[in-house]
Amino acid sequence: MSADNDQADLIIAARMADAARAAIAPHFRQPLAVENKLQAGFDPVTIADRASETAMRAVLAELAPDDGILGEEFAPKPGLNGRQWVLDPIDGTRAFIAGLPSWTVLIALSEQDQPRIGLIDQPLTGERFIGWPGGACWQRGNETRNLQTSRTAALSDAILSSTDPYLFQGDEAAVFDHLRQRVRLCRYGYDAYAYAMLAMGGIDLVVESGLQTYDVQAIMPVVRGAGGVMTNWSGGDCSGGGQVVAAANRELLAETLALLKPAAL
Repeated sequence: MSADNDQADLIIAARMADAARAAIAPHFRQPLAVENKLQAGFDPVTIADRASETAMRAVLAELAPDDGILGEEFAPKPGLNGRQWVLDPIDGTRAFIAGLPSWTVLIALSEQDQPRIGLIDQPLTGERFIGWPGGACWQRGNETRNLQTSRTAALSDAILSSTDPYLFQGDEAAVFDHLRQRVRLCRYGYDAYAYAMLAMGGIDLVVESGLQTYDVQAIMPVVRGAGGVMTNWSGGDCSGGGQVVAAANRELLAETLALLKPAAL
């Protein structure tokens, strides 16, 4: 795939992110009806989630009608050319309904089930984190900076993040607690924004479980383009979600996997 094609696809992704921002804006920190998609547990969805995905699908209908779509809120759309856009219209709906600013919009373009480009957008702060083969950048307004993960190579110096300590059950909880005790600092509650901060060099390590395809595919090109690594807890492919670890570099990943592998599925 040529750099020109990458650029054309990144323009489509940016158009989708702009459309999602506009669709979400009227609903944030406003009274919202919240539906629960689960009979047991809590998986919230709001009009803002659906409006965001609808707006992004409309952009694709105009600019890339032959491409497939996998989104969180609506049925998959089969593609005609092996390309699939993977969309999470609001990653962090729990944060969104609480009025917290850590939610994001996630957009990936996948080919042969592997994400090639990714975009993490935070409409409230105006930040956009973009990844492509060989690079990643941060944008806000007219500002653009290249992204580079940290050089922290030892767990004892690392900042760890996970969305929720109660993501982990049984053996997972035990190995995560062991990991947490080995790092310098642990922070919770940031959903995909934590991975954006890893790409920027602030956070060194993110460990999670129970993720879906649309939770991870936009993140992977951003983290990898910034010099980081993402795998499952066995060190393999994490593009389908599940147990996920993102690290600033391979040295930190290796030390982390040694602790996580006993609970790897």
